[in-house]
Parts: sequence; C-alpha cells; structure tokens
Amino acid sequence: MTRRTAVRRVVSLVPSLTEAVAATAPDLLVGATDWCSHPADLAVTRVRGTKNPDTERIVRLAPDLVIANEEENRAPDLAALRAAGLRVMVTEVRTLEQAFSELERVLVEGCGLARPEWLDRAEAAWRDPTPVPPPPVRLRAAVPIWRRPWMVLGRDTFAGDVLARLGIDNAYAAHAERYPRVPIEELRAARLDLVVLPDEPYRFTADDGPEAFPEAVPVALVSGRHLTWYGPSLAEAPEVLSAAVRAARR
Repeated sequence: MTRRTAVRRVVSLVPSLTEAVAATAPDLLVGATDWCSHPADLAVTRVRGTKNPDTERIVRLAPDLVIANEEENRAPDLAALRAAGLRVMVTEVRTLEQAFSELERVLVEGCGLARPEWLDRAEAAWRDPTPVPPPPVRLRAAVPIWRRPWMVLGRDTFAGDVLARLGIDNAYAAHAERYPRVPIEELRAARLDLVVLPDEPYRFTADDGPEAFPEAVPVALVSGRHLTWYGPSLAEAPEVLSAAVRAARR
C-alpha cells in the first residue's frame, strides 16, 4: 500500500478497526486491545480492554495515531490520550453507510493509505443483498446481546441496520434506549418470527440461550463478527448471516 502521510505507528482500540488496518497495512499496528482477536496471529502490544485501556502504556508506544469509536471507548480515556499529545481519531458507526465512510476515513485520511480492495468488495456485497424471506415478507426479530440481565438491540444500531437490509426488522428498533434491558418474560411473550443470538458480546451458544425462548420461535445463532464488526468481514457478512437465519427457519 502506498502511504500518503508519515503515519508509521497506530494503536487501535476497536477490534473491527484493528482487523481493518491489519488487512490493509499490518506493519502499522503497534498496539491493540485484548479483545482484538482478528487476525488470529496479531502480534502487537496489548493495552487492556476497550473500556479500560492502559493509557500510560499507549502513550509509551508513541503512536502517530490512535483509532477509537464513540460507542466502544470512553470519552475520559480518549481525552487523556489527547492531553498526552496523541492524535486520536474517533469513529461513529450506526449504519452500513457510516461504516463504509468511516473505514475509508480511518484508512485513507487517518493512516494515509490507498483505499483497499477489500473495502470495494465489502461495498459491492451490500449493494443489493438478497433478503432472507422473499419480498414483500419481512421477519420481526429480537436480538439479545446479553443475559443476566437480558439486553437487546434497541434503536439506531449498526447491527440493526445490517439485519434490516436482509429483510429482518428489529422488534425493539423504536425503543427509547439503544441497548434496553428487557425481561425474558417480555421477550417470550413478544410476537416474534425469529430470535437472533450472536456470539458476542455475550457468547450465546446452542446450549446457552435458545432454551430461554418458545420452541415455536426459530433461533439463529450468528457470528458476532459478521453482525457487529465493520471491517473486512463485511464482504462475507450477507452470505454468512443469511445462511444462519435460513438454517434456523428450516
């Protein structure tokens, strides 16, 4: 990749952005959070979690750029990094369009790279995805992201926008909160066509989650990386998510 600025050292505080930089110019990354799991062989200094980064360690790494997200990272931590003289770029991603524009901003404007080919493929994959149910049918779904207590996707979320483009409407999209707590009794009583259980942030599995819902409601276990991450995984996300939902509804 041809670089347009003098950026040589990057610390990422967002797993999906870590993967995006690693897929484009892996030699740039010098630090990432403990939650940055892709690529699997990522060998950089770990700076704790997204909500409790080790700001002193980040400063010692002397990055030219720190990349963060307004939802995943706390404002006081980012302020501390700026106060130490570091350049911090903060993304906001609540729709697919924002994901694509923010990825280009981080990689091109922030890191000084040429626009990567994988980003073109990701945009192409979402240009006209095939809905899971044939139109005009749409599925009404709840998307739990935690249990004990149960929490679901609410309004204005990236993952909700992703599902909507596949013909799946979030039953709590009009909720006042973005990640409301919803009693399991309410979820069980809701008129749902589908329950979508990702494997992050809570790791729902075949043995932990589906048993909480009525047998008549299909439960799709999906990859959280394909549902909630904005990065190279977007190129295959429509196919991966659609396949998981179709398998649940058979």
